[in-house]
Amino acid sequence: MRTLTLRSRLLRGLTASTAVAALAAGLAACGGESDAATTSDSAAAGTVTVGALSNGAARQTDLKVSEVKSISAELPKSVAKSGKLVIGVGALPAGFPPLAYVGQDQKTLTGAEPDLGRLVAAVLGLKPEVKNSTWENLFVGIDSGKVDVAFTNVTDTEERKKKYEFASYRQDNLAFEVQTKSTWNFAGDYENLAGKTVAVGAGTNQEKILLEWKAKLAKEGKKLNVKYFQDNNSVYLALSSGKIDAYFGPNPGISYHITQTAKTPNPTRNAGKFSGAGATLQGLIAATAKKDSGLAKPVADAINHLIKDGQYAKWLAAWNLSNEAVSTSQINPPGLPLDNS
Repeated sequence: MRTLTLRSRLLRGLTASTAVAALAAGLAACGGESDAATTSDSAAAGTVTVGALSNGAARQTDLKVSEVKSISAELPKSVAKSGKLVIGVGALPAGFPPLAYVGQDQKTLTGAEPDLGRLVAAVLGLKPEVKNSTWENLFVGIDSGKVDVAFTNVTDTEERKKKYEFASYRQDNLAFEVQTKSTWNFAGDYENLAGKTVAVGAGTNQEKILLEWKAKLAKEGKKLNVKYFQDNNSVYLALSSGKIDAYFGPNPGISYHITQTAKTPNPTRNAGKFSGAGATLQGLIAATAKKDSGLAKPVADAINHLIKDGQYAKWLAAWNLSNEAVSTSQINPPGLPLDNS
């Protein structure tokens, strides 16, 4: 995370339909920490169901996953002996679709993040126990040992490495959303923004990047119009009416909104992504455990097993997040530098 918490960045990408899911999440669990909103689906043994109860945000998919003894043998003795993997998610009070939120049954914690945690637990031969808390209490849980590992959109940073160890599993990306009928694409080049009008959330990481591009274009005698709106409903009304050319926001939130507009008169699409860490570093989202806990390696190995066997790609596809895939899970990869964490 940079100028705002990742949680705030994603919440700025919510739509009206997201707000309904968020309200349900708040009603289902409104304390600082909750074990109530953790029920998982009753899948058959050796099967993990991803995208369950997603309220249309994902394609429900059953994935066959078995314990890999050579990987589970790497677990710290205390975790192996417990027989469970306590997975931390910081989605209280409102959740952040499509990554983590209370599903349509008003009690099950669904989303891409807890789903991956359940997949990793299956590879490790452990029963997943998902604990939902506020963002701040998530790290308290890791520090105190009440949580083994967090799967909750945590960006790998050099500052966080002072206290935590990481196993990366997803790119940390921003993206441009446009009407499906638009022919414009970002193509990774800020020059393509010349003459465009783009909406962005004030005070966000993406605003910082967009204003930097605006300044560069101005020096070249080119114009980029940056627009701000009170809420995301206003952003998407402006997009559908053609008052803006694109919206620049967190990729997961945009991916979620695309699924919500797919069957409407004004469908949208992703017109290109950009690393949340900037032009010189690909930001990474990582499973987070207490430093020297010994969990980063078995978790990374479990993720790499899922990548090799194809379940990882199916997990991302189910949640419309394939454009954030990594080729391998890395242990403590380079993160946001100390001066930009």
